Amino acid sequence: MRMRLIAVLALAASLLSGCGYNQIQINDEAVAAAWSEVLNQYKRRADLIPNLVSVVQGYASHEKEVLTRVTAARASVAGIKATPELINDPEAFAKFQKAQSELGGALSRLLVVAENYPQLKADANFRDLQAQVEGTENRITVARNRYIKTVQEYNVSVRTFPNSLTASVMGWKTKPNFTVDDEKAMSAPPAIKFDKSASDAAPASPTSAGYQ
Repeated sequence: MRMRLIAVLALAASLLSGCGYNQIQINDEAVAAAWSEVLNQYKRRADLIPNLVSVVQGYASHEKEVLTRVTAARASVAGIKATPELINDPEAFAKFQKAQSELGGALSRLLVVAENYPQLKADANFRDLQAQVEGTENRITVARNRYIKTVQEYNVSVRTFPNSLTASVMGWKTKPNFTVDDEKAMSAPPAIKFDKSASDAAPASPTSAGYQ
């Protein structure tokens, strides 16, 4: 009886392995882990923004449009619940992707504006925050690339035969991924245009009110 049970279990394990069930599960776990790291780095970036805005505001309080835009973009990102189910919903994933892309663009514009204020660039707090932001952007790129790769591996595993049969029975579908257009948008330098009158104006002097 015991030998028969062992034989049945061995057969079941063989069938599960042969139909790709185990591999799909492994790939799905890899996607979840990679996604967690993406979220971790995006959160790190969002956490840096309030302090960065505060420091910039101290020297460039009149740059209201840029300051407001990055603050609004951060609020938009915070309003999206990045649940595990999000990576299985193409529409929700696209919304999340768009919000993060807009935040990245707004943050880039903020840093570009800061280049016009020598006193701000000399501020130790700003330099530290700028270095942290740049480091975080690099980590985001690495995390996104890993996620793209793991999703690709998962999608291949659920679309190729005989795994596709198991995926169809279990209701497993391909997962959405970051798009090439989004990658280009995030890596492209922001186009900043300043009015001649603004460029000729002297940079605002720092005020203690900006550090509230």
